Amino acid sequence: MPEFIEISSKDNPLIKFVRLLQSSAKHRKEHNLFVLEGLRICDDVYQNNIRFDKLIVTKSAAKKHYEDINRFATVSQSCFILSDDLFKKISDTSSPQGIIAVAKIPEINGNISSSGRYIALENLADPSNLGAIARTAEALGVSGIILSADSCDPYAPKSLRSSMGTLLRVPVYIVDDIVEFINKNNLRAFACVVDKDASSITTQEFRDGDVLLIGNEANGLSSDAKQAAYCNITIKMQGKAESLNAAAAAAIAMWEMVKER
Repeated sequence: MPEFIEISSKDNPLIKFVRLLQSSAKHRKEHNLFVLEGLRICDDVYQNNIRFDKLIVTKSAAKKHYEDINRFATVSQSCFILSDDLFKKISDTSSPQGIIAVAKIPEINGNISSSGRYIALENLADPSNLGAIARTAEALGVSGIILSADSCDPYAPKSLRSSMGTLLRVPVYIVDDIVEFINKNNLRAFACVVDKDASSITTQEFRDGDVLLIGNEANGLSSDAKQAAYCNITIKMQGKAESLNAAAAAAIAMWEMVKER
């Protein structure tokens, strides 16, 4: 196994650095790094050829997961080992497995294929919703996720856990102006709204180059997004339900968009 540097002090600069990466989107963006925690997601990322800047493990994890950690270590620039108690200070989970990797945020080409079908999320606030939408997008073969910069961070620990690694496999385009980005790439946008007068999603004929717009959980889409859309669409509902959770609405909309491909 490659050499591991032992850390024994809670005041070690690496401890503070990883804690900031876990908690601060600003820090992640500034250093272009994010944290992966747990055996499953680290292995998933390893299998997808993302290499690690740092690998940090506990002594007990090094014994329990020797072969896996050895694989991770071979693609890590530096490796560290510490006690279980010290590891808890950098862990974002209640029952840590003792494995953390720090990796560079993937670089995504800003060009979008006209043969793809996409989902765009404007000011989405909940990392759990983002993770769930990403998992559905991957399962249904959606080509990528367009995410406004004021949305939750896709590289936050909760987003990554909720997506079960999907956010590192499906292209995520983080953009300052979602309407400008859609227009620049000549996509035909469908704004998903809660409006009984909007067209039913089931009556639409989707094609390559289409994108679904989903808005903020509390406030929906901005007026600019709705005005820029080719069509405002809605999911007609029965009973007394007035709206759906953003992740549920996105799942239904994505299914309708791709079902006839």
